[in-house]
Amino acid sequence: MSDTPPLPTASDQDEPEFSPLGAPIYRYGEPAPFEPARGDEITIASISAHIERHLGPPSGVYHELISDKVHVDVHVVPPSADFPFYTLVTSGMSDLPMVVPPEASPDEAPPYAELCILLPSTWNIPKSGADLATTFEDKNVYWPIRWLKMLARLPHEYGTWLGFGHTIPNGEDAEPFADNTELGCMLLLTALSLPEEFQTLVVSPGKTVQFYTLYPIYREEMDLKMEQGVNALIDRFEIYDTCDVLDLSRPNTALR
Repeated sequence: MSDTPPLPTASDQDEPEFSPLGAPIYRYGEPAPFEPARGDEITIASISAHIERHLGPPSGVYHELISDKVHVDVHVVPPSADFPFYTLVTSGMSDLPMVVPPEASPDEAPPYAELCILLPSTWNIPKSGADLATTFEDKNVYWPIRWLKMLARLPHEYGTWLGFGHTIPNGEDAEPFADNTELGCMLLLTALSLPEEFQTLVVSPGKTVQFYTLYPIYREEMDLKMEQGVNALIDRFEIYDTCDVLDLSRPNTALR
């Protein structure tokens, strides 16, 4: 289930479903057949330089061996004095344009995007390649990276798009991402803790990449957003001083 709109052939619904505000809700069927990725070297190089220029040099990149539709890598920028948290950024999602609504302007629905997630400095990020497989066998560690990669590929698998304010639950019931948290849904916003100049990248006159940040949220927060709109949820975040850096046990802002 998601509030991201796919092409008609990407959903197995017979009748459209809407939130109380009239936003469409989609339940995805089978993804498109496997198609080997074809990388955009110019965009990949531009994103790498963009990350280093605005966030600092990555300590590593998690590369894919076999890629469907797009080759999604995850760049890991370690904590620094300016950004005291891990910043994980995808590259590859923007190799292909997303299928955005034809009536929407590029400002409303940018066709090219990449994703970020901000993790606390205490997150168990592997320090060497030898530790990678062992550490990432623990779902309590790996799930943010898995969601980055999964959502970066989702628009290209289902002929849809991701944009500001979209929510994607972990299954029909927004089950917790891991054993040590009750968070179970992803919300796409822009990061408050990253520079404004990082949020967009002009690769060429016809290609501007928008960087969205994943905010893990609770089921009740997703319900609030679907009922009252994303601005109502953002208002709750401000009241509770909710940070964009992942906090596994932060207060649920939708509970009274």
